[in-house]
Amino acid sequence: MITTHRRISLALFLILPLLLLPIAAHAQGCILARSPQQAGLPTGQGGMLEPGHLQITIGERHQFSYLHYVGDVYQEYRTQDRTQVQNRINLVTVNLTYQITPRVSAEIDVPWLFASRKQQSSPIKYNASGISDTIIAVNSWIWSPTHARRANLSLGLGLYIPTGNDAVTNTIDNNTTGTGPAQEATVPVDYSIQPGTGGWGGALQWTGYTRLGSSNLTLYTDGDYIAMQGGTNGVQRKATLSTTQPLNNYVSISDQYLVESGLQFPTGVAPLAATVSARWEGVPARNLFPVSNDGFRRPGYAVSVGPGLEYTWHGNILAGNIYDAVHRDRTVSYPDSVYGSHGDAAFAQYVWLASFTHRF
Repeated sequence: MITTHRRISLALFLILPLLLLPIAAHAQGCILARSPQQAGLPTGQGGMLEPGHLQITIGERHQFSYLHYVGDVYQEYRTQDRTQVQNRINLVTVNLTYQITPRVSAEIDVPWLFASRKQQSSPIKYNASGISDTIIAVNSWIWSPTHARRANLSLGLGLYIPTGNDAVTNTIDNNTTGTGPAQEATVPVDYSIQPGTGGWGGALQWTGYTRLGSSNLTLYTDGDYIAMQGGTNGVQRKATLSTTQPLNNYVSISDQYLVESGLQFPTGVAPLAATVSARWEGVPARNLFPVSNDGFRRPGYAVSVGPGLEYTWHGNILAGNIYDAVHRDRTVSYPDSVYGSHGDAAFAQYVWLASFTHRF
């Protein structure tokens, strides 16, 4: 059995991300969060995955980013001037998990991106789609699930593989006057809608939960930190290279992170559980491993809160969440700090998540 001391320690670990949410982050703006999704808590009716069993989860993430921020200041004039950038993101993820032993599992996470980007007042629209970057990981419960049924913590290490295209191009007509001949140009789309990042990395991920006393309330957390190789991916951002800001000429291979913590509780309908949680996700201004922070990135973070539902029946788990952003901050990137500037980023008001899990 897990001891009371360990349960208290685990509860503190679960609560800590909530305490840190408003203060210590560095982003979810025009950059897409590509972190794997949680496939239901083991405290639900799905329970722990048994050794030798396999589960598949198909998840969907949708967001529409259009609210511009410099730091944590909303740039209202962008809407008034109709210069706001609008990013529409749909990320479909297929996750396969195989339980090797009661404690150890292996998984592969393969996303597919569908995205578009345009400026509100411009007729030019950029589109990108394709397989995104893949994560292969091994996870282990700290305590044996056979004995630690009311509280446990899983840690995982993964390899981030650049399977996505980081250099998707569109052919556009730069003549937006509506008269005269076309002025076609082939250009790379913005990195926020590129399926791939162009770099290798490592992922640290976790899932933890603890039942609160004798109640049916469960405190939980999940998340990951993806540490990338750094440097740039060699994709040129614009048709011509800048001589005044050369550090922004190519796209940065940047870290990303996600932390989620919340409460799960019964609804009174046996197969249906509800959640309320907070998410903190973003891109740091500097990578964890100091290879190089050169290249263009939009660092910052978003904090969002929202409800969710989880329905379980016969080895199937259907889950959905809606998150409403309560704080956004586009922080200063490394090139910004060198050039004394501070770029902006477009953030979403809502993030929509849905997933279906089937166990074999």
